[in-house]
Amino acid sequence: MTVQTPLQLVITIGIIALGTFLIRALPFFLFPAGKETPRVVTYLGAVLPSASIAMLVVYCFKNVSVFSGSHGLPELISAVFVIVVHKWRHNLLLSIVGGTVLYMLLVQRLFPFLKFYSLLPA
Repeated sequence: MTVQTPLQLVITIGIIALGTFLIRALPFFLFPAGKETPRVVTYLGAVLPSASIAMLVVYCFKNVSVFSGSHGLPELISAVFVIVVHKWRHNLLLSIVGGTVLYMLLVQRLFPFLKFYSLLPA
């Protein structure tokens, strides 16, 4: 590990702060309040959230094998849980945290228990 001098730390923090400020302020300079937002930006604002979620879903399920282990059941049960809770409560934090907790309980408690008692194929 490289030891940095106090001056190097101050410079590093200053550059990071400046970069963060510029990234946060740039949209206000590019798209002022009185000016119409370009159509491409409006289009991207409408399309990117769904595309991002779809990409995350694909990423989450990319290594699931339906032919071995728990056959993807914990992942499927948790995904259905997230969808149902989100449709029911419309609370993103609750659905994501709830789905994560359910998934962890399934893979660390229930499915090892089922496999131990031969209730789940190997």
